[in-house]
Amino acid sequence: MNPTTTTTPPADAPSIQPLAARPSGPRNRWWGLPLLRAMRADYLGFVTRLRHEHGDLTRMRLGYEDAWDLMHPDLVREALITHADQLIRWERGIAVFEQVFGQSVLVTEGATWQRQRRMLMPAFTPKRVAGYAQLMTDAARRALDAAVPPGQPGAQVAVDTLWTDVAMDVILRTLFSTAAQGDAREAAWATQTLGATAYQEMFMPFTLPDWLPLPGKAAKRRAIRSLKGLVWRHIHARQAEEAPAPDAPARTDLLHMLLALRDEQTGEALSAQEVFDQCVVSFQAGHETSATTLLWWTLLMARHPEAAQRAQAEVDAVLQGGTPGPEHVAQLPWLGATLKEALRLYPPVSALMSRRITAPITLGGVDVPQGAMLRITPWVLHRDARWFAEPDCFRPERFLDGAPPIPRGAWIPFGLGPRVCIGQHFAMLEMTLLAAMLLQRYTVRLPTGGAVGAPRLQVTLRPDGASALWLQRREAQPRP
Repeated sequence: MNPTTTTTPPADAPSIQPLAARPSGPRNRWWGLPLLRAMRADYLGFVTRLRHEHGDLTRMRLGYEDAWDLMHPDLVREALITHADQLIRWERGIAVFEQVFGQSVLVTEGATWQRQRRMLMPAFTPKRVAGYAQLMTDAARRALDAAVPPGQPGAQVAVDTLWTDVAMDVILRTLFSTAAQGDAREAAWATQTLGATAYQEMFMPFTLPDWLPLPGKAAKRRAIRSLKGLVWRHIHARQAEEAPAPDAPARTDLLHMLLALRDEQTGEALSAQEVFDQCVVSFQAGHETSATTLLWWTLLMARHPEAAQRAQAEVDAVLQGGTPGPEHVAQLPWLGATLKEALRLYPPVSALMSRRITAPITLGGVDVPQGAMLRITPWVLHRDARWFAEPDCFRPERFLDGAPPIPRGAWIPFGLGPRVCIGQHFAMLEMTLLAAMLLQRYTVRLPTGGAVGAPRLQVTLRPDGASALWLQRREAQPRP
C-alpha cells in the first residue's frame, strides 16, 4: 500500500482546495528557542500573529520538532477526519498527562484506546446523560440559593469559585452519588493546580522528578495525592459495600457503570486501575471545562445585559418557575446560543491540540512528512473573520436556526474526528441547566469599576485574577 493513502474517507470528508504556495513560517534561529519562549509567554497571541503573517498552513523548526500549524477549517478536517488513521497524540503531551490520568481514554492509543472508547460510549449517550439531570440541578440548587446571603437583595460574588464548586459537586454526584461536602474545594484546587503545572511542563523537553525541591513541585505532589486519594477512597468504599437488597433502587452513577461495563466483543471488564484512571480523568474533563465555560458565559451575560434579559425572558416563559430538565433544552434556543457563543469566544481547550503523523500525508495538496507534529488552535479558528463576522464580538444569533451556516471545522470546542470529546452531551446539558437556574434566581451585573481579567491559558482558558460579579435577586423565585 502506498504510505500516503488512507482508508476510504467518510461521506462528510472535506473538499480541499490546493494551497497557492508551500507553507512558510517564522525565521528559525537558535534551534527555535526564541520561538518557544514567545509561545510560552503568550501562546494564543503567538499563533494569532502566525496566521496573519504566514497564512493557513505554517511550518517551523522547534528543536528536533518539525511543527505545522493548521488554521483553516478544511485543513483541520482533512487532518482529523480523512487522515485520522495516520495520527497519534503528541508524545510530550501524553507523557505530561499520563502522570495524573494514567492509561485513561484521554491518553491511550491504538487497540487500547478503541476498546476503552467502545466500552465507555454507552455511559455518555444523550439518553444516558439525561438521567444525570436531577443530580446536576440538585447540586446547582444548593449552591445558587446560598450564593447571596439570606435577607440581602444582592451581593458581590466570586463567580469563578461559585461555578468551580457547583461543577465539582455535579461531577462528584455523577461519579459517586455523593454530595461534595468537604471534597469539592480541595478537588477543584487539585485539578486546577495540575492543569497549570501540565501547561508549564509541555514546553520542557522532559519533566524533572517531582521530589526535587523546585517551585511548584510541592503543590503538584499534594494535588496528585489529594485527587488520587479521593478517587480510591470512593472506589474502595463501593467495593466494600454489601450486595444490595433485591428491592433496593439500582445505582445509576458513573462509578457503577464503570464497574459493570463489559466489552461487547470479549466480555472483559475494565481493570481496577482502568476504572480509577477513567474516574480521575472525569474530574478534569467533566469539571474544569464546564466550570470555565460557565464562568466566561456569566461574565459575558454581565457585559451584555440585552442578551441576558432575552435569555432570562426565554427561561421564564419555558420553565414557569420550575426546575429545568433535559426536555427543556430544545425549548431554550437563545440560551443555548449564548453558551455556544461563549464556547466560540473562550473555548476551554483553546490550544495544544497536537498530533504526530505516523505516515506521510497531504494537506491542502502539500506533502507533510512522516514524524511531523500538527498543531490546531481553536482560539484562532473561532476568531477568524472569514467564518465569523465581527469575530471578537458577542453575537449569539450566529447559532440560531436560519443564521448563515458555520463551516464545518470552524467551531470545534469539543474537538473533531474519532477523538471528539466523549462527554460533549453531558457538558452541554449541564451548562444549559445550570445557566437557566442562575437566570431564574439572579440578574448579573459587573460591579462598579469591575473589569474582566485577560484570558490566561493553562491547559484550560480562564480569566486572569478573581472574577467578581454582582448578583441581584429577582422578585419571582423558582418553585422548589
